[in-house]
Amino acid sequence: MASSKFHTPASLSSRETQILDLVATGLTNLEIAEQLEISKRTVDNHISNILTKTKTENRVELVRWALKWGKICLNEVNCCYLPLASASSPINEPVS
Repeated sequence: MASSKFHTPASLSSRETQILDLVATGLTNLEIAEQLEISKRTVDNHISNILTKTKTENRVELVRWALKWGKICLNEVNCCYLPLASASSPINEPVS
């Protein structure tokens, strides 16, 4: 049964989207902070803001929301493929 709480997409900043992607890979807030070279408290604040914007209550709901709205790509699932501008390049490559 699909949850009705995921009806609305949210606008996330590029940093919030970056943190969301790292949450989806299973990193802790401390690991995210170390990878991005920011404080853990900053990561805590970003995640709190993301949870509020997405109306989710925890990391699992957040990842489910992100998959539904195409905000993240996990193991080639739910990935957005866009045509490249160059005609000599392959058409369907994952966007990084």
